[in-house]
Amino acid sequence: MSSLLLTSCGFNTEDIKNQFLSLIERDISQLKVSIITTASPMKENNRYAQRAVQDFKDMGFQHIDFVDIEFDDPQLLIHSDVIYINGGNPFTLLFYAKESGADEIIKTLATQNVIIVGVSAGTLLLGPNINIVDFFTPQMNTMDLTDFKALGITDKLIFPHYDREDKFKDSTNKTIEERIVAFESNENCKGDKA
Repeated sequence: MSSLLLTSCGFNTEDIKNQFLSLIERDISQLKVSIITTASPMKENNRYAQRAVQDFKDMGFQHIDFVDIEFDDPQLLIHSDVIYINGGNPFTLLFYAKESGADEIIKTLATQNVIIVGVSAGTLLLGPNINIVDFFTPQMNTMDLTDFKALGITDKLIFPHYDREDKFKDSTNKTIEERIVAFESNENCKGDKA
């Protein structure tokens, strides 16, 4: 069974890094890391993807590759020990995960001894759906998705960047918390904040 680590901002604190390292039972220098960059228009040149590479190197990982499931064969993920799904646009990420077949590969790897780290959009991809993204930022749906069902590796609905009122401005001046309460009422669900 895989281990999941769901975050908003990757390895941005020592606690998160330590939590990640506690999931590893093998020699770090021998493990293969795949960083999925698809959600960001800047792909591997995204500063967060570059920071993730540095974080992995600092932890002692030596085999780190970028995988862009929009263009790369998702079969590249099969030999990974760690899959790090970088942030960006959740609609884009979900679209290409389904179109490329990466969704099924990641679901299969989740049943094996693979560590999967979701970061922001990556965290949303691993949940049951991305409905909350459509609720808060429908303008991000440049892929014209209508099916927001995600991979369902976790049943947790998580709202990344819960603490960023500046990122999710509202014309009615409602707080993120007030809008989440409305979302949960509309969807008949209860979410977690990250």
